[in-house]
Amino acid sequence: MTVARRSLMLAAGAAALIGPAGVAHAQAAPQAAPATQVEDVIVTGRPFGVSERASLLATDVLDEQALAVAPAATLGDLVADIPGVRSSAFAPGASRPVIRGLSGPRVQVLTNGLGQIDASSVSPDHQVASDPAEARRVEVVRGPTTLVFGGSAIGGVVNIIDDRIASEHPDGGVEGHIGAQISSVDGGRSLGGRLKMDVGPLVLSLDGFKRESEDYDVPVYPESARLLAEEGEAPGDERTVENTFADIAQYGAGLSWIGSRGFVGLSVKKLDTTYGVPGHDHEHEDHGAGGHDHGHDGVSIGLEQTRWDLRGELALDSGPFERLKVSAGWADYHHTEFEGDEVGTQFFSDGYEARAELIQRQHDGHQGVVGVQLLDRSFDAVGAEAYVPRTQIQEQGVYSVQRYDLERFGFEGGLRLDHRTLDSAVGERDFTNISGSLATFVRPSRETFLGLSLSRTSRAPSEVELFAQGPHAATGAFEVGDPDLDSESVWTLEGTAHYASGPFSADLHLYAAQYDGFIDLRATGAEDDDLPVFAYVQTDADFRGLEAEAAYDLWTDGDRTLTFKGTADWVRADTDLGPAARIPPWSATAALDWTSTAFDAGIEVRKVGEQDRTAAFERPTDGYVVVGLNAAWRPFADRNVTLFAAASNLTDEEAREHASFQKDIAPLPGRNIRMGVTYRF
Repeated sequence: MTVARRSLMLAAGAAALIGPAGVAHAQAAPQAAPATQVEDVIVTGRPFGVSERASLLATDVLDEQALAVAPAATLGDLVADIPGVRSSAFAPGASRPVIRGLSGPRVQVLTNGLGQIDASSVSPDHQVASDPAEARRVEVVRGPTTLVFGGSAIGGVVNIIDDRIASEHPDGGVEGHIGAQISSVDGGRSLGGRLKMDVGPLVLSLDGFKRESEDYDVPVYPESARLLAEEGEAPGDERTVENTFADIAQYGAGLSWIGSRGFVGLSVKKLDTTYGVPGHDHEHEDHGAGGHDHGHDGVSIGLEQTRWDLRGELALDSGPFERLKVSAGWADYHHTEFEGDEVGTQFFSDGYEARAELIQRQHDGHQGVVGVQLLDRSFDAVGAEAYVPRTQIQEQGVYSVQRYDLERFGFEGGLRLDHRTLDSAVGERDFTNISGSLATFVRPSRETFLGLSLSRTSRAPSEVELFAQGPHAATGAFEVGDPDLDSESVWTLEGTAHYASGPFSADLHLYAAQYDGFIDLRATGAEDDDLPVFAYVQTDADFRGLEAEAAYDLWTDGDRTLTFKGTADWVRADTDLGPAARIPPWSATAALDWTSTAFDAGIEVRKVGEQDRTAAFERPTDGYVVVGLNAAWRPFADRNVTLFAAASNLTDEEAREHASFQKDIAPLPGRNIRMGVTYRF
């Protein structure tokens, strides 16, 4: 990166910070949103809120209605069909989002804007310590311009938004939700609910769910044809992926005080999970990354987390700022890998994260936020596979995002300064990173929004990338970190287009990202502990891709609508060492949906291409086509009860997720029939 480019970015960010300082802005009344904006407001990445149709960020939302009838699944599997998003698909108990080909420490998974304080980014077989069942809304933001969350969101953000700390009183003093569903492919069953009620001047929230599933069925022998050919073996008769059970329970409570100028509340939740880990080879009998031990060692993970959260908001009567928002979370996380009944490696993570934000008053189309973020977390591992030493992680960040929306055109900019310290037995490293973004947008017509953004984002290496030294069964490799790694940075240019007119709407995102010091895990050619040695190295990398969504109402009559929808995505990633590993192939989805007040139904066909651009120790993956059906019926006049059913992978197709370390031993589930009921009051 040249000095001129760096100076240009810093100047742009500084201008964004200086912009809101005028006192005249403080006394102005808020301006109405442009007519092209819609009701759905995105809060992830823009704390002052921007409508989905006016956002420069690539964003998708799963709202409360969609979540009520969604499959009972962990987070990665829930969002895997969103354009640009896949699942790590390690097991039904452990799946993280993969965004634009990036995963692990490059994708932030949040609860109400705060990190998980867990160990899910350390290894692909570790579960995220939040479940979609607790969410009222899930926002998925793709791309690196989410400066609010720092370098750990260099790939994107998935934000689980719950209502455990209520910010407003329930309608009629009491409201709630109860839901249950069953699934055939894994004998799955789930039950959950939440309640929010007034208790004098306070609001009490209670929630909980329980989900159990057995080993899931697949249409073919679990090992792929390519893996069997390498081993010189023939497929067997097995049609179940062993050790893929999951047993998840979570419950929580919150209490908040709501006044005329804001609210403040405290919540607690407890997560208790046990799930199987397929293909977990502790004997290291296979000599390839992602290898498979033909013996069933019965490895499972027992995970527990207790988390406390504090959140509040205060309206300010005067001055340049309209609102003060504060949030903080503290968690104690512990998970144990069991080898049969014996205790194996244990992982610990505890600490806190806090954030305070001042939301500026809107004036003449100008709005913005100034914020500070603090993180203090300790990580430790004990046992035979404790390949990362105990590490204390501290981070302080300050940021600002500013937006000028003058209806026909506008600008957006942001700047963030981070300082991160990682202190371990191996050594201590300090990183100071500056990230910035600058964007412009125009509305050629009321129906059209066009945007172009340029961002530079920096990420400090994780504790794994710096300090790993030992066998890692989940990846089938002996991993070696590099304590001398520098920060990873990326320049990203992204074009955005939104269009909505009459029955037609569409969204398009085109992006190109150039990484300086991309941190990659590459084979060295050596062996240690009967495993291939993979070392973390730095190289340059180029990512480019697109995401598209479109919908057209074919027929409308009153509350009844027949809509055709289509989505597509594609990403290509190259490094100086060759293709990046586990980059998802292109996908395209076509759906026909019928919606009405009483009844919804749909059919979906999804095509995923083959992937033959692979890194070392990575096998190609065949493409596939899956078909799904869904229906939902609200039989009563108040529409509070919904009966729903869905069939996924209707043709029982062999489907393997290329982004998964487990793809050659654990295909995606076969044909599944799912039924359930929800009741709202």
